[in-house]
Amino acid sequence: MSTKTLLSDEVRAFLHRSVSYVAPEEIGRASFRYFATAIGARNRLYVDPQYARAAGYRDVIAPPTLICETNQYVTGVPDSDGYIGHTWKLPLESCSQVRGGNEYEFFQEVYPDDVLHVTWEIVDLKESKTSSGRAMLLVRSVATYTNQRHELLARNTESLIYLAPVEDLL
Repeated sequence: MSTKTLLSDEVRAFLHRSVSYVAPEEIGRASFRYFATAIGARNRLYVDPQYARAAGYRDVIAPPTLICETNQYVTGVPDSDGYIGHTWKLPLESCSQVRGGNEYEFFQEVYPDDVLHVTWEIVDLKESKTSSGRAMLLVRSVATYTNQRHELLARNTESLIYLAPVEDLL
C-alpha cells in the first residue's frame, strides 16, 4: 500500500484560494440556442422571444446549467490540451483527474443581456485512499455566478478527484 500523500503543504495552500472572471460580453441568444440544441432541449422559452414574453419573462431564458457549463467568461490562451476554461493547476505530479460530480443551485433566470461574473473558490481538500490503496485527493470548489447587477444567478459545487499514479502502489 502506498504511503504517498497528495495533500502536501503546497496543495493545502490552495484551500480558500479564489479567482474571479468577468465575461467580455453579454451571454447572448445564440448561446442559449446552441446549448439547447446540443442538449436536445426543445423548450421554446430558450429560443422564442415572443413565446417567452407570453409566459411572463422579459426575453428568452437560458437553459439550466448553461452558465455552469460555458467557459465564455474565461479569456486567454488555451492550455497545452487546448482547454480555455477554469483550472486550478494544483501541484500534483502524474495524477489523473476524475470529475466527482456537480451540485447546482439556481436562483433566477439568466437573460441574453446578462454579463457573467464568476468567482471560483476551493472550499475543501480531503485525502483518502481507493480500495486498492491508491492515494486520492478530493477537491471541492464552488463557482458563484452573478450578473452585471451583482444579482445571484447560480452556484455550482464541483467535486474533483485526483488519483496518485498506479506505479506508486508498486
